[in-house]
Amino acid sequence: MSSITYGKKIIEFTVMYVARKTLEMSVHPDCSITVKAPLNTPLEVIEKQVRKRARWILKQKNYFAQFTPRTPERQFIRGESHLYLGKNYRLKIINESPKGVKLKSGYFFVNCGDDNNRINIEKLLTDWYRLKAYEQFTEILESRWISKFSLIQEKPKIVVKRMKTRWGSLSDNGILTLNIDLIRAPKECIDYVVTHELCHLKHRDHDTKFYKLLESILPEWEKIKHKLELALM
Repeated sequence: MSSITYGKKIIEFTVMYVARKTLEMSVHPDCSITVKAPLNTPLEVIEKQVRKRARWILKQKNYFAQFTPRTPERQFIRGESHLYLGKNYRLKIINESPKGVKLKSGYFFVNCGDDNNRINIEKLLTDWYRLKAYEQFTEILESRWISKFSLIQEKPKIVVKRMKTRWGSLSDNGILTLNIDLIRAPKECIDYVVTHELCHLKHRDHDTKFYKLLESILPEWEKIKHKLELALM
């Protein structure tokens, strides 16, 4: 963790050295700050750029701070609400077999057999989320790929996992990694993340050309990004 002093404020940030040409800063909904820098960039150069954008960073942190307190930690108990594709559904815990989860009439029906403890219920729901995430993400990828990106190169392969500070990433070897928590957001937000990452097939950096391409496909991408940031607070 690195930091700079800006007036009376201390701005802490995490530096990630990656194979890229430009420096990128991100302020996340949890108010953490990540700086991606080209390999071997001197720390003093990074600190200078952070100080240069300090006003913007503090503005972003204040923006996210207004939405605290965040959604309390889930307890996985009867009646608790959980998100799926932007909508809330309440849990109904059922001591029946076979174990599994069904979405019906505004409820998550969790069949947990005789094992109705929190760990088991959380695992059943997480496994269900993972399955649905792969299905929904694949469907959206197929749609965007066919309509806008099929002439570029081989279609990326999807990996679903929990990510702390990112919604998605696209590797040089064609792996599209998507955050499992995206399945809780509205479909248009998932589409935004998938489209954002696919744009990196043409432009690896977040430069002017990248955003021009993104806007040509999703003219309201900034509004959708804002909606995503609020949806999963």
